[in-house]
Amino acid sequence: MNILVIGSGGREHALIKSFKKSATSKNIFVLPGNDGMADDATLVDIPQNNSEKIVSFCKSEKINFVFIGPEDPLVNGLSDALRENDILCVGPSKTAAQLEGSKIFAKNFMNQANIPTAKSYVVTTVENTVDKAQFFSAPYILKADGLAAGKGVFICKTIDELKSAATDLFVHKKLGAAGDSALLEENLPGKELSFLILTNGKNYEALPLAQDHKRLLNNDLGPNTGGMGTVAPMKISDTLHQKIVDQIIKPSVSQIQNQNLLFRGILFVGIMVVDDQPYALEYNTRFGDPETQVILPLIENDTCELFFDLSKGILNPIQKNNLHAVCIVNAAEGYPDHPVKNTPIFFNSEIKNHLLFAAVKKTNDCLVTNGGRVLNVVATAANQTEALEKIYILNQKIEFSNRQYRSDIGLKIF
Repeated sequence: MNILVIGSGGREHALIKSFKKSATSKNIFVLPGNDGMADDATLVDIPQNNSEKIVSFCKSEKINFVFIGPEDPLVNGLSDALRENDILCVGPSKTAAQLEGSKIFAKNFMNQANIPTAKSYVVTTVENTVDKAQFFSAPYILKADGLAAGKGVFICKTIDELKSAATDLFVHKKLGAAGDSALLEENLPGKELSFLILTNGKNYEALPLAQDHKRLLNNDLGPNTGGMGTVAPMKISDTLHQKIVDQIIKPSVSQIQNQNLLFRGILFVGIMVVDDQPYALEYNTRFGDPETQVILPLIENDTCELFFDLSKGILNPIQKNNLHAVCIVNAAEGYPDHPVKNTPIFFNSEIKNHLLFAAVKKTNDCLVTNGGRVLNVVATAANQTEALEKIYILNQKIEFSNRQYRSDIGLKIF
């Protein structure tokens, strides 16, 4: 089987390594990938937003299916271009990807499905935003409608902060078209979790729950990031799990069907739990990063067969093992605002099987940093305690100047 993975981060490297274990995989390509992946897949030097060249490549290499990792190609309609050319892929249609690409589309979807979610108003001006704020109490949550590379959510402690954020969006256009409109949302104070499913748009299979650690520093301090580490499986009560399934997951899948959305892929639901009541915060229409890194090791299925079938609309039961997985993200100096590039990276060759490469490139036969979240370390064990002990030993065998990582991943359970 010939497989093409779209993307260049730790999520995509995790998928590649999982596919590589399959007896059915023959050639694995990654587009554009990064130099750290070169031992596991063939790098393809085509931009991930060039649908025409991607289609041409798939035809020339007789690709059996494409797995689209990041959100941008999905929102831009790559899956539609592939399917129009009879190329199978894992990923929702452009319209279905609006569940991630537009906060307003997603909120309307939730409301139509009667899914519990935060109250909100659509706002388009500073005056409009301040006017609607009277219906909420601080902190005020302002979310740019479109994709903003993780920079579109503003948590404002005062009206003045809210005015400033709205001015940045609507007057200074700091997020461009992504901030032409926004949601002003009610704040829901509680505990956050992510619930991921595979779905063909009609049925679904729940994936192991993973606990992400978003803040840069220990004890959940510092700025928000794309994620500094994860543990799985995450344990929640049977009662809460059933509420999530009955009130959020099943209605979401039913609404996908009601709106006739083509969805063959992963639906990632961000959930806030307030006094044991779950509320849907947002949708992603692809695997999370770094959730993927700890979810895939817990799946017993041949992932090539699992996702090849899903690309055809066939949903197979997920078989889970009894392992526990932990991932630590190593980030560059200056991340998240100003990551330092071209810093040499050193590690013992014995731990390479535990490494997933993200923001790296090769310079003079040496890997160097090339962005914010540089590489992931992943460990599995029979229980979480053993997995945590193992990963912190492994993580000490990596060196690059002023690297940033958390040393409390998995120590604070939901």
